[in-house]
Amino acid sequence: MPRIEKHEPGSFCWIELSTTDQSAAKSFYSSLFGWEISDIPMGPDGVYTIFKLQGGDVSAACTLRPEQRSQGVPPNWMIYIAVDSADAAATRAGQAGGKVLAPAFDVMDVGRMAVLQDPAGATFSIWQAKRSVGITLTGVDGTLCWADLSTPDQARAGKFYSEVFAWKLSDDTDDDPPSGYTHIQNGKDFIGGIPPAAHRDPHSPPHWLPYFLTSSCDATAAKAKQLGAKFYLEPMTMENVGRFGVLADPQGAVFAIFESMPRK
Repeated sequence: MPRIEKHEPGSFCWIELSTTDQSAAKSFYSSLFGWEISDIPMGPDGVYTIFKLQGGDVSAACTLRPEQRSQGVPPNWMIYIAVDSADAAATRAGQAGGKVLAPAFDVMDVGRMAVLQDPAGATFSIWQAKRSVGITLTGVDGTLCWADLSTPDQARAGKFYSEVFAWKLSDDTDDDPPSGYTHIQNGKDFIGGIPPAAHRDPHSPPHWLPYFLTSSCDATAAKAKQLGAKFYLEPMTMENVGRFGVLADPQGAVFAIFESMPRK
């Protein structure tokens, strides 16, 4: 099982759930993925939940703050992207047409972060590791394996993220006819993609969609339904890629599950 000691700049390094019911979310995800729960006291009456697998950190959960709820922020999964300098990356994001929602700040001695928004409105965070690199386990069921950006403007998004993180973007040329899907490459690694705008729900705000690995998409989907999840896309197969589905947990946070399939 691959352990992670350092995330390359530009890679997805952490994933954090903000929810309306933290205890219900802990029950749902621990049942679905076998995540173990480690609660860290946060403030007078809150906890920050670290989810673990096989002793490694895989994700986290916290409760939406009252001001977030009053602004209509729904339960969501936040993607974190590794950077060498949170301050420099936030500056680059602003210069590239994004918004800095929370300027760089220290999270105790764990790391330094900022919360950003791309030009279309998708929110994400950046993480400059200090004591914590973020995710420390990959390649097993229940770990983050991919992320898609849902946006109305592929080209604008591609330009923004390339300027901020030096990502390379390439269209899917294997399909005939072309799918219109844009692959995101960080260094030598393919880490995510940008689906064509025609395939997205125009009523859904731009967002990042995380994918969690499973060895059986159908079994995980059935279990998720038993636990109260709602499916936006029932499990389907993408030829030579894998089987995946898109769902919302009982509080409404959306994510995807993915079962890799060998190429024929």
